[in-house]
Amino acid sequence: MDIKLQVNAIMLGVEDIARAKKFYVEGLGCEVEQDHPGFVRCGLGEGSSALVLYPREAAARDAGVPAEGAGFRGCSFHFVTGSREEVDEVMRAAVAAGGTAVKEATAAEWGGYDGYFSDPDGHLWKVATAA
Repeated sequence: MDIKLQVNAIMLGVEDIARAKKFYVEGLGCEVEQDHPGFVRCGLGEGSSALVLYPREAAARDAGVPAEGAGFRGCSFHFVTGSREEVDEVMRAAVAAGGTAVKEATAAEWGGYDGYFSDPDGHLWKVATAA
């Protein structure tokens, strides 16, 4: 059997579903596809995986692992934009929506422009230009 791995949905374990939904939908313009108590699925645009918001404790229980942990979790989400202005715009929108600028956007040594923000639950997002 030849299996090709795909990412159909990205699930984020969050402390407060309503807060996370407000951040991603109102603050960053994600479209709600499903909205249930304890579960929200957002569309991220054509060609992108869905973003699922799920209670952190329940997500850990589902995976059979402890819910404790903070700091760098071994992954970050990357959004590559077409311009420095778009990077700055996304960074501003994230902070205005309740996120935190973790690394202000600056010129990168590899020639691009990038910055990091975290959502209200500490999930890291890198916003960058392609070059």
